[in-house]
Amino acid sequence: MSKRCYYEILGVARDASDRDISKAYRKMAVQFHPDSNSGDESAGMQFKMCAEAYEVLGDTEKRRRYDQFGHAGVDGAGAGFSSAEDIFAAFGDIFGGGGGGIFGDLFSGGRGGRRGRRGNDVRVDMTLTLEEAATGVTRTIRMPRNSTCKTCSGAGSRPGSQPQRCSQCGGRGQIVQSAGILSVQTTCPACRGAGSRVVDPCPDCRGQGVVQSEVSLDVDIPAGIDDGMRVRIRGQGDPGSNGAQAGDCYCFVSVKSHRMFHRDGSNLVLQLPITYTQAALGTELDVPTLEGPERLTIPRGTQSGEVFKLSGRGMKDPQGGRTGDLLVQTFIETPKKMSAEQEKILRQLAELENTEVLPQRKKFLDRLKEYFTVADE
Repeated sequence: MSKRCYYEILGVARDASDRDISKAYRKMAVQFHPDSNSGDESAGMQFKMCAEAYEVLGDTEKRRRYDQFGHAGVDGAGAGFSSAEDIFAAFGDIFGGGGGGIFGDLFSGGRGGRRGRRGNDVRVDMTLTLEEAATGVTRTIRMPRNSTCKTCSGAGSRPGSQPQRCSQCGGRGQIVQSAGILSVQTTCPACRGAGSRVVDPCPDCRGQGVVQSEVSLDVDIPAGIDDGMRVRIRGQGDPGSNGAQAGDCYCFVSVKSHRMFHRDGSNLVLQLPITYTQAALGTELDVPTLEGPERLTIPRGTQSGEVFKLSGRGMKDPQGGRTGDLLVQTFIETPKKMSAEQEKILRQLAELENTEVLPQRKKFLDRLKEYFTVADE
């Protein structure tokens, strides 16, 4: 089933500015949010489609790849949203603050007061060889990450002391902002929805409720992952406040260039040098693949630049599609040095070629003669 154009989904032109794209997404997110369209499955589907479109068009590099290659250029790069909360957690900043800001409060189902905040996401960079990317690998990563303070159990207050009620919101955790006839209830910026403020901070976490520590994490990298893709590990980011869900860990993958192969999507390209005699007479050669050497037949009369395909010897599709191919491109290597015997034989061949001109060369010589004749006239 073909996917709809991301520009069409957001209702913007292909040359729309980043600001116009963000504005269009905000408008559609409010229009189609499931909390505003209870029981309307089509609205929920439209909401997710808008988020998917914005994740690509709102990112400069992803948008460039999408403009150039379409959906194929960004497949596998999506975050994979499963709920409205996932979407607002990912794009909360464009709605005016973490956790969804004003819009997050509007769609919180009236829960209000003392809401926790989702933890921050954590980024880790990983470099792989092409062989590791081809087969997949499990890597243990070490990263700094916030964890709940054991001294105060995340409360932020010194053991034995109690936080005081927030004076700005009166302990409700919410404030009401008015603009003309519109009134909107939002999270209190002073206490961040907790309803109370720490007055005697914990000495270990300094009132933050979290401390930074280094953690180890095993990450499964799928076979076929490409340079620039990322792997999402849910719930392995910073912890949330007041019992809210933790953030995610995003592992960004870089794949080293290979001395033999060049990657082209799911295919691998190998440039294979052959001699003039091999091209003319044909031969059989062992060519390298990621699984080991494989026999390749070079037929008689092979031209420089011809491509031979070894099916299924490329990269796997990380999303479970077909495995790519190994494309072997031949080029004829001309010797810079040769022995006297080699030179003698080649001169004999040259004399023979002057008397027995091959069809393609004869056609070229005829065209060349005609060209110069017209030029002289």
